[in-house]
Amino acid sequence: MDKIFKNELDFIIDGLTNSILNLTTLDSFDTEIAKISNLDLNNITNSKKWNFNWENEFKNNSKQVYKLTIVNNPKVIQGLISLTLEFDHILINLLESAYFNIGNKKVYAGVPGNLVAFACQSSFEKGFDGNVVFTAKYKLIKHYELSLGAFHLNNQRMIIDTNAAKKLVNKYFKN
Repeated sequence: MDKIFKNELDFIIDGLTNSILNLTTLDSFDTEIAKISNLDLNNITNSKKWNFNWENEFKNNSKQVYKLTIVNNPKVIQGLISLTLEFDHILINLLESAYFNIGNKKVYAGVPGNLVAFACQSSFEKGFDGNVVFTAKYKLIKHYELSLGAFHLNNQRMIIDTNAAKKLVNKYFKN
């Protein structure tokens, strides 16, 4: 019997943008990704504007939670990602754009792509050849195949392999 996976991801790749793109001004902003701190967690929890329970992710020792911010503006979190290091790949547990980066009136495009590229970069750094796995909502499997180059493994499980990971990392990270 196949194992049922929790945390079906439903982020939308709204463009692969090299950084993040302000949709009003069309200015591009370089980003940085860092582990969230206790202060970040307090702000996230107190704002009540995030859909997922990031406190549970943060407190789980098997998971690492990172924030995406614009360079020189570390207090405004553009998106969050929770990762687990498995034996031969990185697992994306959760990924969420800030409320102001979701929907038709979003401020910035490129947040989810940037976070996925970070997961791929982390996979290369850990010696996993860029392999990143996640569980997709069924209706988004084709979207992830087309936008990220991900492959559908089975059920709703997807993988970003080495070739697709290289493209994402090269798009978002200059070094």
